[in-house]
Amino acid sequence: MTLQPSASPLSAGLPETPVTVPAEPQAPLPAARSPTALALRRGLHHGGFMIGAVILGVIVLAALAAPLIAPHDPYAQDVSRRLIPPIWNAKGSWDHVLGTDKLGRDYLSRLIYGSQISLLIGIAAACISGLIGTVLGICAGYFGGKVDALVSYVVTTRLAMPVVLVAFAMASLVGGSLKVVVLVLGLLLWDRFAVVTRAATRQIRDQDFVAAARAAGFSNARILFQEILPNIFNALIVVATLEMAHAILLEAALSFLGLGVQPPLPSWGLMIAEGKPYMFFQPWVITIPGVALLVLVLAINLLGDGLRDVTAPEGRR
Repeated sequence: MTLQPSASPLSAGLPETPVTVPAEPQAPLPAARSPTALALRRGLHHGGFMIGAVILGVIVLAALAAPLIAPHDPYAQDVSRRLIPPIWNAKGSWDHVLGTDKLGRDYLSRLIYGSQISLLIGIAAACISGLIGTVLGICAGYFGGKVDALVSYVVTTRLAMPVVLVAFAMASLVGGSLKVVVLVLGLLLWDRFAVVTRAATRQIRDQDFVAAARAAGFSNARILFQEILPNIFNALIVVATLEMAHAILLEAALSFLGLGVQPPLPSWGLMIAEGKPYMFFQPWVITIPGVALLVLVLAINLLGDGLRDVTAPEGRR
């Protein structure tokens, strides 16, 4: 900025020199944060999300490293060492930190390997049900009309059937095994995916970017899977965590009744069933797998609730 000096008697006859005043520096604009960075920042400050993520991460790492950290073979039997109590009992032994079961198998090793089965069933059932429900829901929400009516009828029919009773009936007819449990749960837990996907698709199918994709000549399949599906993916992840916990509990119930995973696989529900005759004299045989099941399901639910809060649109600032 340049200022012209005012004329005065003392400065008469002298050449005028401009006076330059430095301009004030402008503050730099704050850098725009990406949605991923915002979600990460909110997740790190969300107590439930962090607790669930840490607990679930520890369980996943234990399941992946089971052959390295398990102190004994989970299938090795030694009847002479049956029903050894855990170390906090006066008769406990450090050779078997959590004791042994009725066949002398190490409880800690079976608990670690049992996490593999619980996670496998939960993830596989959530993937199968998520695939079925997402396809039905996104088609119903996008096309509407008769397609929506047909899918709504199928969802209503599915909701009229109690999941637990149908799972028990199907497992008893076909026979209990790991594959049967995964297929039965995957074919029964898709309704929530369909309902959430249909509602989310109906909200964004008339948005400008979808209309632009139609105007550009994109096919319906491309619009569905490249324009709509990425925008509802956050909601699907939250539903997947809830259904994963649901599948793990149903597997434990089926295995407890002898209709799920069969011996000698170390399923937590099966461990509770095998310890049922000893629950009054050695209560730890059902307490330990029961607490492990509680912690796993609680961690998944905390993670799912945290993901819902972290990815909520009203919190993205």
